[in-house]
Amino acid sequence: MAMMREQAVSDLPIPLENWFASRGWRPRRHQREMLAEGRARHHALLVAATGAGKTLAGFLPTLAELIEAPTNGLHTLYVSPLKALAVDVQRNLLTPIDEMGVDIRVETRTGDTPSDRKARQRIKPPQILLTTPESLSLLLSYPDSITMFENLRTIVVDEVHAFATGKRGDLLSLCMARLQKISPGMRRVALSATVADADGYRAWLAPDGDIDQVAMVRGEPGADPNIAILLPEGRVPWSGHSGRYAAAQVMAEIEAHETSIVFCNTRSLAELIFQDLWKVNSGNLPIGVHHGSLAKEARRKVENAMAEGKLRALVATSSLDLGVDWGNVDCVIQMGAPKGSSRLLQRIGRANHRLDESSQAIVVPGNRFEYLEARAALDAVEAGELDADIFRVGALDVLAQHVMACACAAPFHEAALLDEIRSALPYSALPTETFERVLHFISDGGYSLKAYDRFKRLTKDADGTWRVSHPKFIGQHRLNAGIIVEATMLNVRFGNGRVLGRVEEAFAAQLSHGDTFFFAGLSLEVMKIDLEDLVVRATSKPARIPTYGGSRMPLSTNLADRVRGFLAHPGEWARFPDDVREWLEMQAYRSVMPEPGQLLVETFPREGRHYMVAYSFEGWNAHQSLGMLITRRMETQGLKPLGFVANDYALAVYGLEKITDPASLFSADILEHEFVEWVQQSHLLKRAFREVAVIGGLVERQHPGKRKTGKQVTFSTDLIYDVLRKYEPTHLLLEAAWADARARMTDVGRLASLLDRAAATMVHVDLERVTPLAVPVLTLIGREKISTNSSDDALLIEAEAMIADAMRPD
Repeated sequence: MAMMREQAVSDLPIPLENWFASRGWRPRRHQREMLAEGRARHHALLVAATGAGKTLAGFLPTLAELIEAPTNGLHTLYVSPLKALAVDVQRNLLTPIDEMGVDIRVETRTGDTPSDRKARQRIKPPQILLTTPESLSLLLSYPDSITMFENLRTIVVDEVHAFATGKRGDLLSLCMARLQKISPGMRRVALSATVADADGYRAWLAPDGDIDQVAMVRGEPGADPNIAILLPEGRVPWSGHSGRYAAAQVMAEIEAHETSIVFCNTRSLAELIFQDLWKVNSGNLPIGVHHGSLAKEARRKVENAMAEGKLRALVATSSLDLGVDWGNVDCVIQMGAPKGSSRLLQRIGRANHRLDESSQAIVVPGNRFEYLEARAALDAVEAGELDADIFRVGALDVLAQHVMACACAAPFHEAALLDEIRSALPYSALPTETFERVLHFISDGGYSLKAYDRFKRLTKDADGTWRVSHPKFIGQHRLNAGIIVEATMLNVRFGNGRVLGRVEEAFAAQLSHGDTFFFAGLSLEVMKIDLEDLVVRATSKPARIPTYGGSRMPLSTNLADRVRGFLAHPGEWARFPDDVREWLEMQAYRSVMPEPGQLLVETFPREGRHYMVAYSFEGWNAHQSLGMLITRRMETQGLKPLGFVANDYALAVYGLEKITDPASLFSADILEHEFVEWVQQSHLLKRAFREVAVIGGLVERQHPGKRKTGKQVTFSTDLIYDVLRKYEPTHLLLEAAWADARARMTDVGRLASLLDRAAATMVHVDLERVTPLAVPVLTLIGREKISTNSSDDALLIEAEAMIADAMRPD
């Protein structure tokens, strides 16, 4: 079978040819190739630049087949990672259908679809249904899914890179395995603009992971993007990560373009940038904000305003990274470093949506390291270098949810379902024993919970058939199924009930009794963590743990390696701004520059404290976790740690005693001792357990007619967690929770890599005072402090004085 074709062998049907001609267009090569692969009934992965007509290419075989041989049943499923994208694609797909005058029904089905339409769609589906992985999984839980999907011809997975390597990808992979069982002739298609490991995605897409079954179609390269780095009026800042200082310049760019999208890496930053832009919006231009925390109505209103060209700018997060096609956007502005070349390319692709015109983009670095990162991202884009895609073994909580969905549709035999599940790549190596554990978990909750009827969702008949134990569990599953578990916020309060504010649970989960952190101008000590409250008391102890950061995107290893390369090669420095070049030159003069692969560790005193700064470039999440572990080890070594701060590039710890042997703090056994102790003593494992318990169906989020509060869900999962930790520590969901805590919440993979090489690659430089490279991370100490008379004011670092010390040559 030919996997690549230079020329397609089949033409378009007359209505489609006429439609292209009426627009003055002709199908691009990759669109004709996709049509040819469709006519040959081959699975296909299309990788093409934004603006190349990927979505139309994915649908061309469907449109051709429905024009030439109309059918009444469901012909094609389109699966998108975003509800907004499904709505946008429906709008763009209906245009050619209406203009061709052909009778093809296209509908969407997401969580926002009215219940009466959902019911009708199962009885009388459209020919093309646009949906999400979660909605598809729910459809497959109905007995009539067999008849609904029995003649399904094609499934199109759009923006496949956005979810194939995560839990939503696990769910979709299982759903495709089920669909293939129902309709053996179903063809699989995936679309993406930014894929580094195309063969990895071909294997993920293919039945049984057979890469040779999936044709590889590549689009024509588009015009190179035009990307600039916006430099502030004056000097590149030493610290910060948001680019907020440049609000006036960003507003000037908005005024100079027709429509701009301003991307931010977090929701909270998007709100701040939106407010900053309003303050300098002297022309009163219409601008909006869009992120996942906004109500559906607010998001739709903004999306429609953009589609109609009514906004001059939209401040957004990753909620708009993918595929939404607003042709009048002519500039994309990235606030802060993009953290990855693939993400930058994806965001740049939101501008122009025309293949033969350069996308215009501006990156606003937040600090000097971010300037290097932005320059690294631009170089990576120019070199066509994308971030690595890491495929992982399928999650067990997702598998449990899928098995329950299958049981809701019809009774099953264990061996047959296991064979079907193993045809999905993430579960291709699933051991029989593990599958049996999943079944027994769904049937009785596990050894410690088997006395409770509420956990007995499946029953095994005498003939070996598994079925749902009671109809109530079917309704319970459909009401609660889903992969995305909403993050909760905790109140920070004193024991007397006075509330100081709220923090993300992701931060609170890292804390244990006695930990200290800075919040609302006070140094606070953790007394206990309740269901909705982080109970604290004021303390004179220094605040050890930084509270800034929130939810952050990880720095890609690809960009980290490029930044390391910049540091090690002074010949590159000539193209940097003067102040950045002087910063690096003074670092090389006063200390050393780490070579690629080396771990530079600097130690020096300052204002009565002793500092250790490690330049490990493993990303904020890994550094934050490592800071927790190293300060614990410092405590046991009598080094009297006071705290730590971290950014994407470095970790700084400080205490009352000098660190003379940093290698002992970075030994790999820290992951065997301090890591396990920290995860178990903090609420990290409890938080992970709550997510897997909800996804795995052990705890319901909703009952008919009402939704549980976050407090109620947490109460339920915490009770079960405590029971399992005590009586059944090998429980399936505890295993799944550990996997999540290791990988997603602490980035333990990058931690392990860093610690494994630390002993062999560490370069320790002991100095008399702070170095230039240390300034960006050290300025984070006290960053959240407001004017206060608290006893730890001595820890405030005067940034100007520190910079002067660092840049002094003598």
